[in-house]
Amino acid sequence: MNKISNILFRADSSSTIGTGHIMRDLVLAKQYPKANIIFATQDLSGNINHKIIEAGYEIEILNSNDLQELDKLIKKRSINMIIIDHYDIDYKFEKQLSILNSQLSIMVLDGSYKKHHCDILLNHNIYADEKKYKGLVPKYCELRCGSNYTLLREEFIKEKKRESKLKLNIEYAIFNIFIAIGGTDHSNINIDILKTIKKISKNCKQNLKVHVVTTKANNNLTLLKKYCKDKKWIKLHINSNKIAKLMMKSDLAIVTPSVIMNEIYFMEIPFIAIKTAHNQDAMYEYLLKKNYLVLNKFSEKKLYLYIDKIIGEL
Repeated sequence: MNKISNILFRADSSSTIGTGHIMRDLVLAKQYPKANIIFATQDLSGNINHKIIEAGYEIEILNSNDLQELDKLIKKRSINMIIIDHYDIDYKFEKQLSILNSQLSIMVLDGSYKKHHCDILLNHNIYADEKKYKGLVPKYCELRCGSNYTLLREEFIKEKKRESKLKLNIEYAIFNIFIAIGGTDHSNINIDILKTIKKISKNCKQNLKVHVVTTKANNNLTLLKKYCKDKKWIKLHINSNKIAKLMMKSDLAIVTPSVIMNEIYFMEIPFIAIKTAHNQDAMYEYLLKKNYLVLNKFSEKKLYLYIDKIIGEL
């Protein structure tokens, strides 16, 4: 294979897609320091394309998810490797792209054990099992599966190396709860979670402090801000660049069984995972099998019991 010089990342972000694809691709891009890296993305509502620019990479704006448009760009920019991180690009799309560009190396990020036509398949999730890809990818495909390939931002690695935090288990210690239900919270359950915690706080001996992480791409941000206003026990973090620090000082994380679980798992933080989308099924099933505290969907009753259980164990 020719030396990789021009790499094209194909990924989108929006209020409905979320921000996770772009964020992990920015981590992956750092593994190719000598390559000329370009991101091909659409200008969708609630996107975080500014993050790509801030990271120092070039952007090509696509008008659609059309094969011909992408093929034209590949030829125009002399791309010899494409990294696809997109749910709406499937085996047929990848196969046709390969036919149109015989010298193109294709890497695909996958988390749902779907069929792909690619040279490299990356499933960096903690649950990833390369045996499940038998018959789903070409025999020559290089499989990169599991925690050894987890795409962690440098801030998490640095924070993990710091001295272990001191946990105060005295009667009136502050119990920190970290909440991250996706950068866009498309399921709109942040406020429901906060209301559940408020009920728990009435009977809790410890003082609860809640850190809610979200982004400006959250369509429900106005309502969330309104709810958090004047509540001193809630701290709302919008577009924070200190996620690792917030995680590390937390006693409990309430998150979705998505990409963020890889970070929570690495940081070794007690957690409750609430599934909000079908693309989280694989992670959800893995956590359920391992007897972690997971919810198939938001349930005030179950969440109350789980949080109460964790607080009681400390």
